[in-house]
Amino acid sequence: MQIPDSISYRYLLQKAWPIILANASVPLLGLVDTAVIGNVGSIVDLGAIAFGALIFSFVYWSFGFLRMGTTGFAAQASGAGDEQEVRAVLGRALLIALCLGVVLILIQWPIGLAAFSLLDGSAPVEAVAQEYFDIRIWGAPATLSTFALMGLLIGLGKSRTLLIVQLFLNGLNILLDVWFAGILGWGASGIALGTVIAEWTTVLLAVWLVYRTLNERKLLTEVFWPKAKIMDLSALLKTASANLDIMLRTLILVFSFAFFINQSAKFGDTILASNHILLQLIAFSAFFLDGYAFVVEALVGGAIGAKRRDVFDLAVRRSTVLALITAILLALAIVMAGDIAVMLMTDISSVRLAANQLLPFAALYVLFSFAAFQLDGIFIGASFTRQMRDAAALSIAVYLVAWWALSDPFGLQGLWGAMIIYVVARAVALLLFYPSLRRAAGR
Repeated sequence: MQIPDSISYRYLLQKAWPIILANASVPLLGLVDTAVIGNVGSIVDLGAIAFGALIFSFVYWSFGFLRMGTTGFAAQASGAGDEQEVRAVLGRALLIALCLGVVLILIQWPIGLAAFSLLDGSAPVEAVAQEYFDIRIWGAPATLSTFALMGLLIGLGKSRTLLIVQLFLNGLNILLDVWFAGILGWGASGIALGTVIAEWTTVLLAVWLVYRTLNERKLLTEVFWPKAKIMDLSALLKTASANLDIMLRTLILVFSFAFFINQSAKFGDTILASNHILLQLIAFSAFFLDGYAFVVEALVGGAIGAKRRDVFDLAVRRSTVLALITAILLALAIVMAGDIAVMLMTDISSVRLAANQLLPFAALYVLFSFAAFQLDGIFIGASFTRQMRDAAALSIAVYLVAWWALSDPFGLQGLWGAMIIYVVARAVALLLFYPSLRRAAGR
C-alpha cells in the first residue's frame, strides 16, 4: 500500500471501520438463513443447513491462507513500489485458488463421505444435507478466488472496496436465499443454490474492482499480467510454503476451539450450550479486533517493503493502543450487559444461568485476546509465516498442559482458565519472534 505521511489514530479508525462493518455482515447471513428455514422450512431442512454450513465453514477456514498470504506479499510489494510484483502476487494467488477450487469439486465425494461419517444426524437430515453439499461445492473456485482478491484489497489498504465486496456478497446471498427458499419453497437446496450464485457473482464484481484499481496503478507500457513473474518457480514455491505454514497454524487454531467444545460436552448439555453462547460473544468481539489487525497487516507489509522502521513502529504502537482500548470496552460490555445478550440468544433458564456465571471468563478472554490478534496481523503483514506456525505449535502445547493441570482441581473453571492461558500464550509465543521481524523493517 502507499505509505501514509502520518499514521494518526483517526487514519487507523477510518481504515478499520469498513473492515469491522464488513465482518459484522457475515453472521447476519446465517441469521437470515436460519430465520427463513425456521419459518417456511422443516426441522429436517434446518438441521441440514446446520450440518452443511459446518462442513463448508471448516473447509473454507482451512483455506484462509489464500487471504492472509496474499495480504502480506501484496503489501510488501506495494511498499517497495513494485507494481508488477503486486499483480504477480495476485496472479499466483488466483492460480492456486482456482486449482484448489477445482480439486475440491473433483474430490467432493471423499470430502462428503469423510464429513458425514463424523456427523451424527438422522437419515432424513443427512440426506437433505447431502443435497445441500452437492450444490454448494460448485461455488468452491469462486469462494477461494474471492479470498485471494480480498487479501489483495487488504494488502493495498482498500478497506472500503473490501466493504463493498463483502456487503454485496452477503446482501445478494440474503436476497437469493429469501427468494429460493422462502418464496419458491426450495428449502435447504434453495439456500445452497442462492449461496453458489452469490459466490460466483461476487467474484466477478471483485475481479472488476481489483482490475480497475491495479490498472490505474500500472504503467501504460506494461502488460497487466506479468506471466514470467507469476510463473516464477521460486516465487511459486515461496507462496506455497507460506500458505502451508498459515494452513497448519489455522488448523491448530481450529483444533483449540474444537477441543474446548469437546471438553465442554463432558460437563453436560447445559454447559455445552452455555459455552457455545459465550463463544458467540467472543466471535462478535473478534469482528472489532480483526479490524485493527487487518489495517496493521497492510501498514506493516508496506513499511517492510519500503524499509521504513519508523512507519512500522508507529503503525504497531498506535494500532495496538486502539486495539487495547477496544478490548477493554468489549470486556466491560460483556461483564455489564452480557446477561442481556445471553437472554436474547436463549430462553432456556438453566443455560442462561450457567452462561451468566461464566461471563467473567469470557470477558477476560476478550481482554487478553487483543495482543494475539494484533501480533497475528503484524506477522501476516511481514509474511513471517514459519514463525506463526511455530508459535501456534508452542501455544497449543501450553494450552494442553494448562488444561491437564487445571481441569481436575478446578473443573469447568479450569477449562476456561486454560483457554485464557492459551490466548495469552499465543501472544507470548509470537513475541519471541518479534525482534527478528522488527529488524526486517529496516533502520
